Amino acid sequence: MALPQISGYRYTPANLTNTVEWTLDPARAVLLVHDMQQYFINAFDRSDSSAQINVAINSIAALIAAAREQDIPVVFSAQPPRQTAEKRALLTDFWGTGLQSDEAAAIIEELQAQEAEILTKWRYSAFAHTDLREQMKSWGRDQLLITGVYAHIGCMTTALDAFMHETQPFFIHDALADFSLEKHQMACDYVASRCGLVCSTQQALDQLGRGTRVRGAA
Repeated sequence: MALPQISGYRYTPANLTNTVEWTLDPARAVLLVHDMQQYFINAFDRSDSSAQINVAINSIAALIAAAREQDIPVVFSAQPPRQTAEKRALLTDFWGTGLQSDEAAAIIEELQAQEAEILTKWRYSAFAHTDLREQMKSWGRDQLLITGVYAHIGCMTTALDAFMHETQPFFIHDALADFSLEKHQMACDYVASRCGLVCSTQQALDQLGRGTRVRGAA
């Protein structure tokens, strides 16, 4: 299955109710920028500035700036190119051979990832076959802000994985993008009701003590 061509939808929370009332703490938080690689972003129609992918990129950039300002660790998950059949394993059955060039694997330039922040990732969850959990423990942090693509695949799976290992996931709904509005909504509804807290970029920035208004974000 190849990646679909994704139209310029816009996500707005509809009847979203969180089960929990967690509060973000800069001393406990880590910001995850999930799979914002050229290969995945190329699937989106970015011609409309109000499209969700463009909103997400602006929102993620604001969160990165706030995190770096407050010494909150930033982690960019990224799949490596040219994976062997053994490394890729069952992913091949669903998505084919994946990324095939360094250009496709690069984090998009707008987000200005630093080499030390990049986490090589092998499965949907950013915790699977990586040392993210150990890194978070060494930092003494147990809250994870989740942003990036795709909301209903790797982002939602990471949120569930975090929850099952006593880490509070914060699903930043306007800093995410997906195959469609319906799948984006499904992911947010699931996280809000089962494993995390869903909030906006602005709410996250306010709780982290940086109330900067975000262009294009509710």
